Order: sequence, then structure tokens, then C-alpha cells
Amino acid sequence: MPVIVLRTRVAAPPSRCFDLARDVELHQRSTAASRERAVAGVTSGLLGLGDEVTWEATHFGIRQRLTSRISEFDPPNRFVDEMIQGAFARFRHDHQFLAADGGTEMVDIFDYTSPLGPLGRFADGLFLRRYMTTLLRERNAYLKRAAESVPLG
Repeated sequence: MPVIVLRTRVAAPPSRCFDLARDVELHQRSTAASRERAVAGVTSGLLGLGDEVTWEATHFGIRQRLTSRISEFDPPNRFVDEMIQGAFARFRHDHQFLAADGGTEMVDIFDYTSPLGPLGRFADGLFLRRYMTTLLRERNAYLKRAAESVPLG
């Protein structure tokens, strides 16, 4: 069960980062490379406790669907989304927003189990963990740019 932990410093308040991280439209823009889009459940606006969204995206040349639910919600400090259906055996993504030096330290804890048992564990070591880390870093970089460029108000 790999766990990816990323820390991203953002020159914006935790409340701004929290809201941008749960914004469906921003999520779609931040994952444009994989053509990710919300196709069912909550497909626009801000996600909240109990909300479900089905994402469709292309990874490794294969169109996939994944449905997740917001299972924990503590604004503006953290929220957790968990896969309820999709390609992984399971995943839990804990998003934390910690006040730090006049801004925010965003902490992502992405805990997942690959599908296909031993073959999935082999894929983790070969490429999947690196792929998921890159995907999360790129999304965080997009969120950081958005948070730091949008006027306060």
C-alpha cells in the first residue's frame, strides 16, 4: 500500500486553498493533460461532505472512470476524498491546509492500493507511484498559481 506525501507552500490563506482544492471546475482545468472531466454526481461548484463525483480521464491511453466521495470535511483545515468505484483497489486522499508563515502549507496524503494484486505492486515500483506523484505535483502547482494570482476579496 503506497503512500505519497506532498507538501506545497502557497502564499494565500488556508480558506482560499481549501476552496480551490474542492472546486470541480479548477480540478478539471488542473488535469487538462489527462482530459479529466466530471461526468456524474457533482459536476460544478464546490464539493462538500458526502458529495460524490465521477471523473472521466485518459491515463496510459485508456479512458477510465473513477467515483469518489468526500468522507471527511473540516473547513478550512482539511477534507478527505475516497474512491468508491474505479481502477484502484482503493484510495484515500487526505487534503490538509495548515496556516504557515502568512500563507498555507498544503499537505496531500494519497494512500492507495493498486489493482491486480502482485502485478499492481510490481507496477507501483516500476511506474505507477512516480506517475501518481507527478500528477499530484502538477495539480498542486496549478492550484498554487491560481491561489496566488486571484485577488483577495
